[in-house]
Amino acid sequence: MSAVDQAFCETHPGAIELIPLATVDLQRWRIENPDLWTGFHARPGQVHHMRHKGGECVLFGICPDDRWALGDAPRLLPQADYRLTATGSAIDLTEAALAWSAGRYRFGRYKTADAASGPRLCWPEGVDRQNVKREAEARTLVRNLINTPANDMGPAELADAASTVAKHGNARIEICCGDDLLGKNFPLVHAVGRASSRPPCLIDIRWGEHGAPKVRLVGKGVCFDSGGLNLKAADPMLLMKKDMAGAAHVLGLAQMIMDAKLRVDLRVLIPAVENAVSGSAMRPLDVIRSRRGLTVEIGNTDAEGRLILADALAAACEDDPDLVIDFATLTSAARIALGPEVPALFSNDETVASSFLAASAATNDPMWRMPLWRRYATNLNGAVADLASVAPGPMAGSIHAALFLDRFVSAPWAHLDIYAWNPKHQPGRPEGGDAHGLRAAYAVIEQLARR
Repeated sequence: MSAVDQAFCETHPGAIELIPLATVDLQRWRIENPDLWTGFHARPGQVHHMRHKGGECVLFGICPDDRWALGDAPRLLPQADYRLTATGSAIDLTEAALAWSAGRYRFGRYKTADAASGPRLCWPEGVDRQNVKREAEARTLVRNLINTPANDMGPAELADAASTVAKHGNARIEICCGDDLLGKNFPLVHAVGRASSRPPCLIDIRWGEHGAPKVRLVGKGVCFDSGGLNLKAADPMLLMKKDMAGAAHVLGLAQMIMDAKLRVDLRVLIPAVENAVSGSAMRPLDVIRSRRGLTVEIGNTDAEGRLILADALAAACEDDPDLVIDFATLTSAARIALGPEVPALFSNDETVASSFLAASAATNDPMWRMPLWRRYATNLNGAVADLASVAPGPMAGSIHAALFLDRFVSAPWAHLDIYAWNPKHQPGRPEGGDAHGLRAAYAVIEQLARR
């Protein structure tokens, strides 16, 4: 039984009634239930147990119109089965079920105690269980992959995870590793990963219907980023197990697409590497020829994500796809600008950008469009090569990174610069790895599949 299945149960008479209430609904609820004044103030996360209509019930304080409103309930409620009573502020039952599942998540791989137990929610009536399970299981996959420490999540282990997703969806998968990357013309992927004792690889998943819209997903798979010879300081290096979060996102997204059997021709490309330090590490001012033929002068070995993405994006565009999407934990500049919760969206196509922003609003999955400001492109002119991997100075870091990737893209494209980490606990979002932009991207692809 999956972790998502463990979060739910069938409705039964012994289930405790769970009544979510916001402060705006409290006065009306008290008028309708005059004999039940309790001192309950409906503060978010406030729990009050009482008897109601002859049975046990729990009042649970929520913020109105918050998709995560029920996300703290599994953490705060005792172990039991609960049935949801929607009252007061409009509660979307599908969102409530998703928030419950997200809040029920625990990363227990390294805990000796059982982390799987906890309260269960009776499936709300009328909810599309398959849609809820599809998104919840994808989010769980993304979280588990990101949360796994680098000693157990190197390129080979990431390839194993991709193989599991491919097998589940009956997809084809090819994995090219080590020096074979040079023969297959992925020189930038090889250059970034060659210093590690764990060989780099290129993961290539194919699935779907010939003649359907071509969707290509590319995910940054830096399983650990030391910074290379431009070694990171201790604090910035601390969370670098999550630098493969882009790969985790495209695997979660691919799992959703295949599970829903969307009418697309899907290809997933994941360059998986460890950016390590050794005698074979790439050096600042090395010049490397990319898959597309452009030569790249390495300005900083800690700007390695854009290098591996460049080769993968070039490969993704070689058969004229309808849409290319990449996910990457690419720049601290995007986080400084937008914080941990809002991915930066870049696009070379107005229709694609509009579709992502519309999907973001419709699914309540935030992102913010940043400019692909082409006047800055000259800052990436190389001194001795076609391109420099970084621009001089600290300004516009996320824009320069996106402009670098743009040189390797020849199709409608969306680039999501994500953080993929919750730095503190919030309802439904425990501290640790998380999926950002996943449901909006799925909505865009679902719409494309209907063409």
